[in-house]
Order: sequence, then structure tokens, then C-alpha cells
Amino acid sequence: MTPVETTEIRPGYKISRVLKGGWQLAGGHAAIDREKAITEMEDYIRSGITTFDCADIYTGVEQMIGDFRRATIAAGKAELLAPLKVHTKCVPDLQKLKTLTRDQLQETIDRSLERLGLEQLNLVQFHWWDTAVPRYVEIASWLSEFQKEGKIDLLGTTNFNTDCMREMTDAGVRFASMQVQYSLLDNRSEKTLLPFCKANDIKILCYGTVAGGFLSDRWLGVAEPKEPLENRSLTKYKLIIDDMGGWDLFQALLSTLRRIADRHGVQVADVAMRAVLDWPQVSGIIVGVRHGGHLEAHARLFGLKLTDADRAEITAILGQKTALEGDVYDLERDQKGRHGRIMHYNLNEEKPAA
Repeated sequence: MTPVETTEIRPGYKISRVLKGGWQLAGGHAAIDREKAITEMEDYIRSGITTFDCADIYTGVEQMIGDFRRATIAAGKAELLAPLKVHTKCVPDLQKLKTLTRDQLQETIDRSLERLGLEQLNLVQFHWWDTAVPRYVEIASWLSEFQKEGKIDLLGTTNFNTDCMREMTDAGVRFASMQVQYSLLDNRSEKTLLPFCKANDIKILCYGTVAGGFLSDRWLGVAEPKEPLENRSLTKYKLIIDDMGGWDLFQALLSTLRRIADRHGVQVADVAMRAVLDWPQVSGIIVGVRHGGHLEAHARLFGLKLTDADRAEITAILGQKTALEGDVYDLERDQKGRHGRIMHYNLNEEKPAA
């Protein structure tokens, strides 16, 4: 099996270039076998996928990872955890943005530490629902203070646009990474965010790389689906497909990816992921999975080498897309718009601390 590629976010901080996503384990997608999900975490680490992505608002996921860590230590296999990096998120509830205190924020960080069973969080990615509430610089500064106190190793962000990133950076907050939706369907980050991140040594971690499963053989030649769709991911990414040119163009993209996949003996999703991994500023891609059956696909991914001809075909079909409006996450941040209306807010209210 081709080894999983790795990279360093900061000197000595190594991650696998495929990160095991946790959103699909949080409910709203399909039934979750909790014990199986925990057991399979060992399979991922042994396969070389040593970086897990989660969030304080992903219901139960921090606790699952923590239970896996505790069970592994109890079984006398603590060495297995040595390469594991767990990236979580700090996502204050929408209704609390105006009133959030430093003590409340510290309680959130302490809760993540307790759930995960860690003395220091590896990477905390900061998200802020409404930038019209201009406290994100203040909150980011508090997180930076917690970092200096030793509660956090590295700080990152997710879903901030370029102007907000510039404000926080100008205030002295130093971010190691930015998690952003970046895929063959959505390249909004290329407008201004990627140049900013390059200038400030902020590494790019991508989600949405397979668009919730749309960028796969399952959808090739399939009639356009009607609402309600199967899960939250498909609902979210179908809106992106609509905006980038519609179902016919999306089918043309899938057909292009299928031709390339045929030449390499792989699947459509493999080509979509490999193409993004090959983009200059991408450090890693976050692949959300509910079960361990994807490990074989990850093995194919790291043996796949796209040719210049392959990339030219992809570029040609992508040249027909309609550019998505705004900067990163601007569409989703509009709570009255098509993209913002489907978001779930105040998710910390839906579950108590472990």
C-alpha cells in the first residue's frame, strides 16, 4: 500500500494529508454505530491517517475520540496514540456572541480538554457565526492568551473571510491554519484569501472536497435530485452545484473525472481529492466518513498521480463554471439567504458538557 502523505503545519507538528472528518459522526447524516466508530479509529491510525478533525459543536464526537484515547491507554497501547493529532473547533453559539465572557470561553476550552482526555489541545480552529457582531478579534485574542497559558498548542480558524483574517492577524493573533471549503466546485478562497494566507504562513486545510459525496461515481448519470435530500451534507452542496452552473454542468464535470479515473483504474472521488491535494497551498483535505470502509479508497488516493493532460481536462471543464459570489463563507454567513437558512446554530445548547 502506498504510504499516506504527511506534512508539517509548523516545525515538528506533523499531520496526515488526509484528515478523518468528524461531522458525519455528529448526527443528521445517518444512523451511527458509536462503538464501531470508536473501534475503527485504531484502523485509521494504523493505516497512516493520524489526524482527526472534530468540533465542540459536533454532537458527541469529541467524547468519542476521547473515549477511544482512554480505551487505547487502558489496553496498554498508548504508543499507538503518539502520532495522533486531534483538531477541534471553538464555535460560540450565535445567540451568545454579544455576551460571551472570557470565563465562558475558557469553560468551552476546558470542556474540550476533558472530553478528549488531553492536557493540551493540539489545534483549535476558531469559528464565528456573525461577523456583524465585531467581537471576533477580542475572542481570538482570548484564545491566544489560552495558548500562551498552555491549554492550546496551535491556533487556526475556519470560514473567516480575508478582511476578518486580516483584522485578527493585525491584532497580533498568529494562526497556523485555515480550514476552508475548497474543491473543484468551490474556489472562492482563490480570490483573496489564499494570497493572504500564503503571505502569513497560514496552511490550508480543505473540507467539501467531495461535496458531501456528490463528487463520486454514485451521482454520474443520475437525474437531478429533488428535495428533501438524504442528509445535511447533500442539501448544503446541492446549493453549491446550483450556483456553479447547475446539474448539466455538474454531470459534464463528473464525466470528465470518470474518463480520468478510467485511465488510472480509480474512482471519481479519488480524482476529485487528488486534484485538490495537488493544488499549491493545500496542506490537507478533511474527508468525512461514518465508517472505515473508505480506507481502501485512501490507499488508492496516495498511489494516484495525475498527469498534465488530466489536469488540463479538469481545468477546461472548470472554466465553464459560474463564479460563486463573495469571499469565503459569505454566502453561508447570510442567515436570510439560501445557503445561510439551512445552517444549524446554537449547537452547544443542544448538548451538555461531558
